Amino acid sequence: MMRVDILTLFPEMFPGLLGSSILKRAAEKSLARYHLHQLRDYTTDPHRKVDDRPFGGGPGMVLMCQPVLDAVSAIEAMDSAPATRILLCPQGRKMDQALGHELAGKPRLLLVCGHYEGFDERIRQVLNPLEISIGDYVLSGGELPAMVVLDAVIRLIPGVLGDHASAGAESFAIADAEISGGLEYPHYTRPRNYQGLEVPEILTSGDHAAIARWRAQQSRQRTGQRRPDLLPPR
Repeated sequence: MMRVDILTLFPEMFPGLLGSSILKRAAEKSLARYHLHQLRDYTTDPHRKVDDRPFGGGPGMVLMCQPVLDAVSAIEAMDSAPATRILLCPQGRKMDQALGHELAGKPRLLLVCGHYEGFDERIRQVLNPLEISIGDYVLSGGELPAMVVLDAVIRLIPGVLGDHASAGAESFAIADAEISGGLEYPHYTRPRNYQGLEVPEILTSGDHAAIARWRAQQSRQRTGQRRPDLLPPR
């Protein structure tokens, strides 16, 4: 079972996500368990302050070392499983499917959600965390990125999805050696004809080898049209 600890200023943002859909299913199957921690509970400031103005001047506030480092130390002591420390911040490694698979094999994740202008740099120096970004843009805090990372990771834990092949057939995980990591092929379901739009005949043929070839071809075509950067160099 994977243990997930989330350190945040806004724990109230998470219960809806953790109690729904795939993440809820993972908990019900005892494949993951989630623990929310309020960063303000670990500050020594009498007013529960966790941030201060940056040295050298400039706008905004910076998360201080003491509450973050004390929180991480206390949270890690709650369980003997080694924690993979993760800072959610715009400067980090961009989240992708390969990183999702890497994290899905860890016994424990500790996600630290940034806020304000970011972290005192000494937090990075002490924790030596994995820093993760979900894209080249800035959000108000690390809570939404933490949710994205969790959703991408938890579904990859073996046994979470009902069909063991589901995760391997999605975009960025296509099991086609020529375009591994490409976009997913088109999907269709009933009815076979909707307002004159027909399901491709090959999908109702029962010829599974032919269907596999069609899907691989469609995946290559769609990847070339929409995300040519994902195709291997010629």
